[in-house]
Amino acid sequence: MRGILFILLLNSLQLLRPAAPFPLCTNSRPPFAQNSPLEFCTYSGPSCCTSADDSRLHKQFQAMNISDSVCAAIFKSILCAECNKFSAELYKISSFPRQVPILCNSSSSGTSNKTSQDASNFCSEVWNSCQNVSVMNSPFAASLKGRNPSPLVSNFTKLRDFWKSETDFCHAFGGASVDESLCFDGGSIILNSTEPPSPPSGLCLERIANGSYLDMAAHPDGSNRAFFASQQGKIWLATIPKVDSGGLLELDEASPFLDISDQVYFNSELGMMGIAFHPKFSQNGRLFVSFNCDKQQSPGCGGRCACNSDVNCDPSKLPPDSGAQPCQYQAVIAEFTVNGTSSQPSQAKIANAKEVRRIFTMGLPFLSHHGGQILFGPTDGYLYFSMGDGGGLGDPYNFAQNKNTLLGKIIRLDIDTIPSATEVMKLGLWGNYSIPKDNPYAEDKELQPEIWALGLRNPWRCSFDSSRPSYFMCADVGQDRYEEVNIITKGGNYGWRVYEGQYPYTPPKSPGGNTSANSINPLFPVMGYNHSEVHNNEGSASITGGYFYRSTTDPCMYGRYLYADLYAGGIWAGTENPRGSGVFNTSEIPFSCSRDSPINCTLVPGSSVPALGYIFSFGEDNNKDMYILASSGVYRVVPPSRCKYICSKENGTSTIVSPSPPSSPSGVTLSAVLYNNLVLLLLTLYFLLVC
Repeated sequence: MRGILFILLLNSLQLLRPAAPFPLCTNSRPPFAQNSPLEFCTYSGPSCCTSADDSRLHKQFQAMNISDSVCAAIFKSILCAECNKFSAELYKISSFPRQVPILCNSSSSGTSNKTSQDASNFCSEVWNSCQNVSVMNSPFAASLKGRNPSPLVSNFTKLRDFWKSETDFCHAFGGASVDESLCFDGGSIILNSTEPPSPPSGLCLERIANGSYLDMAAHPDGSNRAFFASQQGKIWLATIPKVDSGGLLELDEASPFLDISDQVYFNSELGMMGIAFHPKFSQNGRLFVSFNCDKQQSPGCGGRCACNSDVNCDPSKLPPDSGAQPCQYQAVIAEFTVNGTSSQPSQAKIANAKEVRRIFTMGLPFLSHHGGQILFGPTDGYLYFSMGDGGGLGDPYNFAQNKNTLLGKIIRLDIDTIPSATEVMKLGLWGNYSIPKDNPYAEDKELQPEIWALGLRNPWRCSFDSSRPSYFMCADVGQDRYEEVNIITKGGNYGWRVYEGQYPYTPPKSPGGNTSANSINPLFPVMGYNHSEVHNNEGSASITGGYFYRSTTDPCMYGRYLYADLYAGGIWAGTENPRGSGVFNTSEIPFSCSRDSPINCTLVPGSSVPALGYIFSFGEDNNKDMYILASSGVYRVVPPSRCKYICSKENGTSTIVSPSPPSSPSGVTLSAVLYNNLVLLLLTLYFLLVC
């Protein structure tokens, strides 16, 4: 009996774990792009307010008749928090309605330190600035400590009329800044007060390996090791040399960590597309691989075709694509393990090549646009899978906008809860996984339950910001005009094929029907480039998504999002300004190879630019150093001085300190006291039951 109780309590703790905050409005819809900036609340990126909402908030602010300018600015920022793309979390709509967002209050946490206090003690700032200021119809005059949706009618106008002290006030309206829940830090007060940052002078690279790899994953044990995967179907475990050591990547090509090349079908757009290691790999030894197979060559390859009657598509009517039959090739996610090859998973040097479980299998209608990357959410532990629109010029069957298909989507799966075969058939799943209960189908019943976001053409390389996990960035390859980077949010629609980037798009053929622009609320890209900017000898462009740079190796690059063109025609740095606004200033940056690179870099003829070849992917190790995986080798970002680039922050003139706790988007910081209290309560209950 006690054992059963213990299991139940552990399951309860698992259910109560804090989920990653993601952009979401109080109506449980994703934020949307503005046709023009809001006038009162000054948001110009995706937000949760229409122009009508903005006008309503302006009138509410005017009716308050606040004479003190400092207090007025604070109240304006609090009202405008309703427009914040994280407003659902700020107002805690899952628990009870609120008149005001949760105000960051460092005194609620015993772990506050000087570096985080200024940003997390906004509640104290509100009290000190406004306690004796008259405010008509104050939102802080609500009953039940701000939890009632309607204000309390009263003749009192000052905070001191309602609350005896700062402690009482902040107990009612404040929240701590820990873990992954959000609180409001007043950031929108300075939303328009900063100048666009100047771009860095250049990106310095060193070449540490000659091999060509498609994907990289840092070892989950936190060491200086990482996994490198080839498109042909092999994964190697490598040791990474220290920066400035002159060392090479230690990798034995003859001894792969995992070799499934006999199962993988490889060509220019097919192969092993992604690798991901379970967040608890060091304990359970589980790893996952995304690849393509040919059902005519591999008996275990076959799966349901993505072109089917559910989406008004008949595969028998599709023409062959480069000699391949429709759905001859499959998109697969398979689970493998190192158990049995080592007593401790972290020490394993080889994995079992026999599949443990087929997680996902889906037939592909055409040969291109399959995405294929997999990665685990850093705070929710779910598996995210990027899937392109399936191919064909202009997405002819409009798969990306069709909510009944998984093509053109970001998919989110629970791979820790495995259903029975009966459940898989009953729910119409594509394999052995469960559906996270907070996937957006709960708000949009038309969506297939696996879908996290839609309207993508061919997402090529996504990443979570290691300092702000709520920033989930995906690059999406364009058709013939624009390459884009998006902040992916729950239920977000990124426009394809109604739009290519921010430009309206008209497909040449549409046997699958069209979606009108008026029927969707697209989220437009936050970064990108036009094809006209990078046209070269290949006559094409194709974006490769990267990471927010979070290493101290190049302090002038810190906090910028790096991305590139596949054809190595350019590398860009995007800087969010102001921080948390969702507005990015982007610039193409020079790059060169250090003269003391461990492996000499080949240069583009007649220039000093390194000839990288194709830039397949970016990578990040456990020290947050960034890598470029190119057809000509593996390159690492190193101190800018090694390429004679000027960085005033290098050599001790400035120090980059990773925020602790992580800073967060647009007037938002983190809090999860409720979760900690529930954990303590359940543990106490357990000991009472067993003692």
